[in-house]
Amino acid sequence: MLAAKGERAAYEGDAYPLEKAQPLATVLPRTTAQVAAVVKLCAAQGLPFAPRGAGTGLAGGTLCPDGVLIGLARMNRILEIDLRNRRLTAQAGAVNIELTKAVAGDGFLYAPDPSSQGASTLGGNIANNAGGPHTLKYGVTVNHVLAVELVLPDGAVMTLGDKTEDANGYDLLGLTVGSEGTFGIVTQATVRLTRRAQAVRTLLAIFDTVDEATQTVSDIVAAGIVPAALEMMDGVILQTVEDAFHFGFPRDAGAILIIELDGLAAGLDGQVSRVRALCEGNRSREIRQAETPRDRANLWAARKKAVGTLGRLAPSCVTQDCVIPRSKLPETLRAIADIGARHRLRIANVFHAGDGNLHPATLFDERDPDQVRRVMDASHEILELCVGLGGTLTGEHGIGVEKRDYMPLLFPPETLRTMEDVRAVFNPGSLCNPGKVLPTAHGCAYEFRPRAGAVAV
Repeated sequence: MLAAKGERAAYEGDAYPLEKAQPLATVLPRTTAQVAAVVKLCAAQGLPFAPRGAGTGLAGGTLCPDGVLIGLARMNRILEIDLRNRRLTAQAGAVNIELTKAVAGDGFLYAPDPSSQGASTLGGNIANNAGGPHTLKYGVTVNHVLAVELVLPDGAVMTLGDKTEDANGYDLLGLTVGSEGTFGIVTQATVRLTRRAQAVRTLLAIFDTVDEATQTVSDIVAAGIVPAALEMMDGVILQTVEDAFHFGFPRDAGAILIIELDGLAAGLDGQVSRVRALCEGNRSREIRQAETPRDRANLWAARKKAVGTLGRLAPSCVTQDCVIPRSKLPETLRAIADIGARHRLRIANVFHAGDGNLHPATLFDERDPDQVRRVMDASHEILELCVGLGGTLTGEHGIGVEKRDYMPLLFPPETLRTMEDVRAVFNPGSLCNPGKVLPTAHGCAYEFRPRAGAVAV
């Protein structure tokens, strides 16, 4: 158990910089039985508790003030690989990329690949229903989880789902995936493995403007083409990526698209030709194709490490996670740029363009209270903007504490009360990861009150 002040400080937050709170103590179990014992003790004492994986979350989902943080990082073993049935069982602390590494030599992979996959863990991915670049074609975490072992808030252990492709009864597993640790603590999971595609083509399309790039995204999908991935980076983040990695990206581009097509080798080059034509139709000034595995790896390294390079521009960054209809991409990004200008903030954009999952990254210094206030106001306006355009609050980062008070933007009071009733079935005392997802945690009366000066959508 870690209880000294310095030890607890390492667990005071995740990758969301605007909320921090030290737990009373942190424990690091190695088995489900140990997790259950800790939970039973907390329940008996009326102590709140929360699970934590690698701490890569971006919505404050692992904060546990005045409670016990249950760190699962030591529960990192892959327990079973069953290639004949295309499934794998691992503990919740297993790092995402390790699942793919374990089966890559046999031609398989674990498809959900969040940009944090080199650090984020399976349990956290399940809690937030994580996505990633390749979920455009292959689906998010819930589409690949067959079963979980769950420690309930009273310490009981149960299994949801099973190792078959289609479990019977109510879909309690689907309900649990994405519940952000408010139903219990996932300690292990059985996931579906995917056969690696026979052939892959990865393109880099360079544009002078964001509008041209985003219109291309809509045109590709409207043409009936479903890329394995369709990612965008704007000029701000492109420059920092090039400064960090020297991959040869043009520093003066307004935006780039990374477009990946995969499947059977026969016919794939025809799809590439169609995509090239659509890019050229939107005035792409250059289209490059990865010719070697190293070229492809460099493109994906640039995308998946992009947000980290923003530390060259500012000491702090809040990365949003709203989702909008693809057809609204051009106007949404223009509006986000206007929001940044009005609040005197620099906002970079790197996101899953194919499914409209935006990640505007607002740069600031968290030591400056005025900048923090402006970041909060800008984030508020961005979320209102996206919901007003027919979008939603999160695609993969979760609601956490960051966006819980925005839930009434999407859901009427009766729906929020139903969600609260469902949570109470699993977590009647609200001791398990309290204060997350639902606005009632802090006394919100299921009403959303816009901040003074907020722009109506």
